[in-house]
This record gives sequence, C-alpha cells and structure tokens, in this order.
Amino acid sequence: MMELKKKINNGVYLVVSPSMDLNVMLTKLESIRIENLAALQIWDCFNPNDDAVTIVNAIADLFAGSTTPVLINNRWDLLAQCNLDGIHLDEIPKNYKQLKTAIGKDIIVGITCNNDLETAKWADENLLDYISFCSMFPSSTATSCELVNPETVIKAQNMFKMPLFLAGGIKPENLESLNNLNYDGIAVVSGIMEAKHPNQALKNYQNKLNIYENENNHL
Repeated sequence: MMELKKKINNGVYLVVSPSMDLNVMLTKLESIRIENLAALQIWDCFNPNDDAVTIVNAIADLFAGSTTPVLINNRWDLLAQCNLDGIHLDEIPKNYKQLKTAIGKDIIVGITCNNDLETAKWADENLLDYISFCSMFPSSTATSCELVNPETVIKAQNMFKMPLFLAGGIKPENLESLNNLNYDGIAVVSGIMEAKHPNQALKNYQNKLNIYENENNHL
C-alpha cells in the first residue's frame, strides 16, 4: 500500500457543491487554494447531465500542489476514477473492507456521526482517519442531519482518539458557543462558498478558531 500523500489537518474543513457553475467554483477555490485547509470535500450532488469525473478532476488538479487533501462524498466509483485523496461517508457501508481494498491505494476515510455513538465506535474499530458530528446548528445544507447534543460530542472525546470535526450551521458568530467542546476543526459549506470574498470569509473562521485555540489549547 502507498503511504498517504496528504493528511487531515486541524482547522476549517471546506465542503463544496459541484452543482455550482464550475468556472465560478474554481475561481472561488483558486482564491483560497494557498490557505491551510483541514480538507476539501466534494459533495455528491452533481447536476443530472454533469460530467462528474471532469468536475472532480478539475478540483483535484487545482489542489494537487497544496497540502489540502481532496475527498469525495460517498462516491466510491469516483474515488477509483479520479485523483482523489479519500472519501467521506454519510453512513456505514455494508461492504466497507471490500470497497476500500478495491481502491488499491491508501486513502483517507471519514464518516458523519450523530447522537448514536455506534457510528463513531465503528469508525474507531475500522481505523478511520476522522469523524464529523452533524448538525451542531440548524442548517440549510445539512437538512438530513439531526441536531447533535453537545453531550454526545463530549462522550466521543472521552471514548475515541480520532480527529473530531463539527459541522452544520457553524458561523463565526456562533463558534464561541462550542468553546466547551474539544474538537479539531469545523466543516463549512455556504459560509465560505456563497460569500462574495471566500478568502476573507475563510480568514474570519480561521481567526475565530485561532482565538479558540489560544484560549482553550484544544486544537
């Protein structure tokens, strides 16, 4: 097996929607490419007539020279066809080991968790690279996620050693309410990609996370 070329970092984990106009998306991503992102995930919400391979490769190529790992959401077929660093799962696959083995290379794998810690337990047992709890707040882009009880996150912190991310409705102005939780980063979708100046929006999140890190020494 090949060693991972990249790894999940601390900080802002950016999720992008491929349903956005490709040129607009690439322009926005170009403006933040040199920033330190925890990871970049391509959501699996392609338009019906999209060439998914072309879109994914265009994004992956943009970040090829950076330290940011590029992941695909759920689509094992695209992971096999494109130059990606890994996959993010919304639920536990029935044939996970077979799917992972078939890829033929070492990959980053993460999964979404909720109030049921069985998913986090499975992730720990299968040596996943990170877990992400969704949704911390009501969110227009995380409509399928139930609201996560902060106590669930605290339990996970005490049970597992994997990097832990928080997702769903997180904005710079509500980050402070998460200060009692020990986490490695936050996942953001619309807060950055729908901003007029994505690089400034990213820096706003990073500045808030830096304050959190300095005050709590958790990240």
